[in-house]
Amino acid sequence: METRKVQRLGPSTLAMTLPAEWARKQDVEKGDEVTVRESGKGSLAVTPESAHGEDTEATIHAENFDASAVERAIVGQYVLGRRVIHVESEDALDSAHINAVYKAETQLMGLGVVEETPNRITIRCSVDPEDFDLDNLLERLENTGSTMRGEAVKALAHGNPDLAQRALNRERQANKIFVLLLRLIFTAFDDPSLARAVGLDDGFPLIGYRSVAKNLELVADNAEDIAEIVMEADGHTLDVDQGTMRRIREFTDKVDDVTANAVAAAVDRDYDATVEVRDQFAEIEDREAEILADLPEMGNDDLLEVREVLVSLQQSAQYSMRNAEIAANLALNEQSDHTTIN
Repeated sequence: METRKVQRLGPSTLAMTLPAEWARKQDVEKGDEVTVRESGKGSLAVTPESAHGEDTEATIHAENFDASAVERAIVGQYVLGRRVIHVESEDALDSAHINAVYKAETQLMGLGVVEETPNRITIRCSVDPEDFDLDNLLERLENTGSTMRGEAVKALAHGNPDLAQRALNRERQANKIFVLLLRLIFTAFDDPSLARAVGLDDGFPLIGYRSVAKNLELVADNAEDIAEIVMEADGHTLDVDQGTMRRIREFTDKVDDVTANAVAAAVDRDYDATVEVRDQFAEIEDREAEILADLPEMGNDDLLEVREVLVSLQQSAQYSMRNAEIAANLALNEQSDHTTIN
């Protein structure tokens, strides 16, 4: 960190020199243009024109990886914001590597193969950050997880494997939204000028949004776990009476409220809403233990299935509580009736 003196060049113009080392790394020379944007909290972000120029590319050398590693590498480069990804090998790509490329393509939004030769496949991402809003994507991810959870528990109550399979099929969409969120968060962090493009006034919330997105992805995984229990259970349901099943469905409704309200609090930067989420969570914090304690004697396998369902619901509520805590931090960083910031 270094300080620089501001100089006056005219009646209304102030100037400051750019650090020579930064200019050299960014290939900024006399006469070049840079973009200057307010990045919030009294800061200015200076971005060289080169940052908005050619597409960023990455090459994955497939001979160093097995097929699953190639797939993970593609996902990683996508998250890091690469526009063009090459997968190549010194010899011809084998079928496993080729299949890995196409498998990754189906998992990622806006990704498509644009060129293919025996030893090289090029895929390009058409995602434009300005086409998406982070707040909207968080809400979509929460809604997808909530829909999965509702379908899975309803399937459990009615012994309906088709409904459970529908929930399982939604997991791919949840993962697509999650990975797209990561891509937008990483690119906006790397280029602060993109923060406004994805719906933020500045880059401060990005770290919090990363955690919120991960928690929502874990909530969707919990719903997937319940759907898998339906598929595997005898009769595709739990061996419990109607009263217990009704309590499980009521528990699910409460989890839905906590999850949705925590995301809304983060998006709206509403501290009062985070307090309400805390109160809602307090009501169901011990619900898992209460339902288990009231169960009649049953076989270990049946008891384990009930417990796994309840644990998934309880974990979803806990992840949502974490989101409420993040929302509180975001809210307290802004001027409000609760906080005066000088």
